[in-house]
Amino acid sequence: MLKISLTLAAVLILAATADQAAKPAEPAKPAEAAEPAKPAEPAKPAEAAEPAKPAEPAKPAEPAEPAEPAEPAEPAEPAKPAKPAEPAEPAEPAKPPKKESKTNTKKEQKKEKVAKRPKKKESKSDPDPKPPVKNEKTKEQKPAQKIKEADEIAKAKSETERLSILNAYAEAKSKHDTIELRAEIARLKLEKELLSEKMAHAAATQSSNKMDQIAKFTAEKEELTRESTLAKLEAEKLGAELKVLQADSSMKTSGLMAEISEIETQKKRDNYANAEPVYLDNPLKKNGALVISDRRIPFNGPVTSTLADRVTTRINYFNNKDPKKPIFIVIDDSPGGSVMAGYRILKAMEGSEAPIYVVVKSFAASMAATITTLAEKSFVYPNAIMLHHQISQSFTFSSMNLTEQKENVEDLKKWWARLADPIAEKMGITSDEFIEMMYKKTVTGDWTEFGDDAVKLKWADYVVSRIHETALLKNPDAKIVAPTTTRSAAIENGLTPAIDDNGNHYMILPRRNPKDLYLMHNPDGFYRFK
Repeated sequence: MLKISLTLAAVLILAATADQAAKPAEPAKPAEAAEPAKPAEPAKPAEAAEPAKPAEPAKPAEPAEPAEPAEPAEPAEPAKPAKPAEPAEPAEPAKPPKKESKTNTKKEQKKEKVAKRPKKKESKSDPDPKPPVKNEKTKEQKPAQKIKEADEIAKAKSETERLSILNAYAEAKSKHDTIELRAEIARLKLEKELLSEKMAHAAATQSSNKMDQIAKFTAEKEELTRESTLAKLEAEKLGAELKVLQADSSMKTSGLMAEISEIETQKKRDNYANAEPVYLDNPLKKNGALVISDRRIPFNGPVTSTLADRVTTRINYFNNKDPKKPIFIVIDDSPGGSVMAGYRILKAMEGSEAPIYVVVKSFAASMAATITTLAEKSFVYPNAIMLHHQISQSFTFSSMNLTEQKENVEDLKKWWARLADPIAEKMGITSDEFIEMMYKKTVTGDWTEFGDDAVKLKWADYVVSRIHETALLKNPDAKIVAPTTTRSAAIENGLTPAIDDNGNHYMILPRRNPKDLYLMHNPDGFYRFK
């Protein structure tokens, strides 16, 4: 940095000197000569700690004013700046200046060049041209000017050489003063390189460790992948074996299930008879057997509105299905019941297009006996029991005055006429004779007869020795069904079982219509009103 500063200072000084010399010199006064320019003071060499400041260029001396106007002299050629001397090595001393003879020879050559240059013509645009000077004065001034220029050039060269030496000295001193710094810099550079090498070594070591870890991880991954593949293959093998076992088991199970299904199906099939219901226009055979088809309606328990609904609904259904084939109302056990409900059944039987036959297997009393006697055809077992009696009515928990009782008796007579008159007519007697015969049999008026005797009295039409139920095609033991008894039928017909205070079981009859009556055989009071 110091070397560059000193070199720049020298170049600036030479450039300033050359610019001054390039200007046209004004004619000097005859008595006084122009003072030569003072050379610039050389820059002090820089100390070790701070670089030296560049020297300021010296100001050129002002030329003296001419006494008389003279012809302007030809401008001198600007001096070329001297090249700065190359910096000397710290160990070598500065080179000595050149000999004076060579310097003088160069000066003479430059003077000759300057003398040979043509003079510049006067500018035409000069507004105030100076009058020409006499030739004698001009000739006297030229040698003096040349001498002056030569002296200035010599001084400049001398100054340049001096500055070069100073620069070389300053550079050598700077190198000497900064040798410790440069050594420190070199040491720091070496330390930096060492640190860089250590860092590179550490990075390489780390990279090597990472590569080792990656290689180890890759090897472990490959090992795990192999193990996973083997486990997967083993699982697939076990799965295939399991599927084979499952297939074998499934086949065996399917075979067993097929056998079980076949057995169960066979058993179910065995529960059905290899027959079909028989439909006969005249169901009573010559051998006394009655053939009943699947067009049968069970009639059991007390005659209630519920039972009437069940019987009449089925009568209508079988008529809609086939209006020609006979329908069978089969009475196993019925004590009679509601007059209104029984009369509804009678009217449904009268309105049926298909013939309706009533069959009594065990017991038919009161309203059930009335329905049997008034049917188009009726069939009874010889030991079946039929019972007829007058209409009766109880007034439990009710109070009636004489007029109400008289009206109630009139209603009873009307109902009796509607039911007893057709029975008496079928028997070939009057209703009064029918009543008289009832009380001749028993004091209670409950006229009871077996089936064969009932046929003689025309309460029934035919006695049958056996009954063939062709509708029973399914094995009754295949599914346990509660037997149809008077008690269960009573529950189905809307009666409620109960126990009185004495611990006796009885059935509560459903609430009757205010104008309804019960034509029912109930000697032990099993059927009661609540």
